[in-house]
Amino acid sequence: MAIRIGTNPIAWSNDDLPELGGDTPLETCLRQARQAGYDGIELGNKFPRDPAILTPILEHHELELISGWYSASLLSRSAEDEIQAMQPHLELLLAMGCAVMVFAETSNAIHGDRSRPVNERPVLPDSAWDEFCRRLTDVGDDLAGRGIRLAYHHHMGTVIETEGEVDRLMAETGPSVGLLLDTGHAVFAGADPARLARAHGGRIVHVHCKDVRTGVAARAVKQGMSFLDSVIDGVFTVPGDGAVAFDPVLTALRQAEYAGWLVVEAEQDPAKADPLTYADKGYRNLVRMAGKAGLL
Repeated sequence: MAIRIGTNPIAWSNDDLPELGGDTPLETCLRQARQAGYDGIELGNKFPRDPAILTPILEHHELELISGWYSASLLSRSAEDEIQAMQPHLELLLAMGCAVMVFAETSNAIHGDRSRPVNERPVLPDSAWDEFCRRLTDVGDDLAGRGIRLAYHHHMGTVIETEGEVDRLMAETGPSVGLLLDTGHAVFAGADPARLARAHGGRIVHVHCKDVRTGVAARAVKQGMSFLDSVIDGVFTVPGDGAVAFDPVLTALRQAEYAGWLVVEAEQDPAKADPLTYADKGYRNLVRMAGKAGLL
């Protein structure tokens, strides 16, 4: 698969905080995503979950379904139970021809809780790592057997957030567990996304490209803001509009022979950041930077 440029509907309608863009029709999101130049889009909460209904909608807008987020609970249930629980989501992704499933452990996560400071997120104790990684590998193996890759999403407010936690996850899981590299969540967590790309290039199966306004990120931590309040405050933006150094990240991906989607996923308050304006800016900047890195 060659490199392709996609987006996520979260700039139009936010899944974790539905009042952000809650009145924006799916039709507007899809039309503007294609207008900006994107080839594909990830799932959002306004998408129909029946492939017979979703397929013609996306075909009308000349968009492919890239993937969709899955919230896992492997800290509280077995791999077998998780595999059973994910079947409706998995069947949709398979029917739509998706190559990866975006996967994150959220059983005790705080990223959706506006009452919890982002710097008080859960931490996985040493005693829990072996079992968690074993269960995660079992799920990854099952997905691989169905012809789709597990793309683990490190994420603010979850047990896999920091650079060290990403490194440990990759070291202690099997090869069926792929990594979703998210530049914005990496930088917000104090990690170096370029180093992660160099260290784990062979395991990266999906990439979310978002930029960070580091002043907002620092204020969020210092003032004990919730993750969602930091989003409303503008912590994230599209590639090329913040402080993330994309050139070394994209160069490392080229050197690792990455082949897959680069997804502009930059949640903002659409009342403050017009979705089409930022979708267009993000697309143009990412195409330019990916071309410079030799990915396009």
